[in-house]
Amino acid sequence: MTVRNILKMGDARLLQHAAAVEHFDTPQLHALVQDLHDTMAAAQGAGLAAPQIGVPLQVVVFGSLQRNPRYPDRPLVPPTVLVNPVITPLGDAEEEDWEGCLSVPGLRGRVPRWSRIRYTGFDAQGAAIDRTVEGFHARVVQHECDHLWGTLYPMRVRDFRQFGFTDVLFPGIAAHEDD
Repeated sequence: MTVRNILKMGDARLLQHAAAVEHFDTPQLHALVQDLHDTMAAAQGAGLAAPQIGVPLQVVVFGSLQRNPRYPDRPLVPPTVLVNPVITPLGDAEEEDWEGCLSVPGLRGRVPRWSRIRYTGFDAQGAAIDRTVEGFHARVVQHECDHLWGTLYPMRVRDFRQFGFTDVLFPGIAAHEDD
């Protein structure tokens, strides 16, 4: 198990655009995916993007088969490795909801996201992925993929009256935050 250091907001590497993966099913890609899974699990994250551990490639992992203590009331999202993703909104409808981020520890904000999306890409072996999702699943995908394009969720917050410290806003889950 390899738990990598998660970059924090302020690190310039989090603001860069990640490069597309050109070769699938390689030992290097599998090792990166394993590091992402190990790091996400250790930090109790809902997802993690390669740029968050300092690797500027379009690779994200998200989802779990068990409830996440950082998001105890959210539905389960299937465990997924998504490489070179493309997100297409399905309609103009948006939903605002609370988000946190392992690169922005101890804070939460209400973020608008498309309600329903289609995402495509590949798994680590190069098999195509094509899913239509909504709700929390759509939110997690959009949040993680934002990391590939140098966007952190506070950049999307529209009303900073709905942005603050997790221990103040949600004291019941603050103990699970990775500060």
